[in-house]
This record gives sequence, C-alpha cells and structure tokens, in this order.
Amino acid sequence: MFEFLKKKSPLEKLDKEHKKLLEEAFQLSKINRSESDKKYKEADDLAIQIEQLKAK
Repeated sequence: MFEFLKKKSPLEKLDKEHKKLLEEAFQLSKINRSESDKKYKEADDLAIQIEQLKAK
C-alpha cells in the first residue's frame, strides 16, 4: 500500500541509473557518437558493478 515510502536497495538504484545511462547514450548516438560511446562505457561499468552485487 505504501510502497512509494519503501527505500530502494543499492541494486535497484544502480539498475535505474544503468537504464538512464543507456537511454542517454541512445539519444546521443543520433547527435554525437563520441559522447554516446562515453555514456555506453559508463553504463557498462555500472553493469559490472551490478553483476558484482548480484554475485554476493
């Protein structure tokens, strides 16, 4: 009922940030390829962190 008051786990926060970075990278790919590549790299680094958290 009050799920909006529930605090998010670090894993959920990282997952949300990862999705946001991928969306930004996609939008940038239409305008500036080098900036898009940087965003994809950030998203990839975040994906590695997410996998490490899931492994624990």
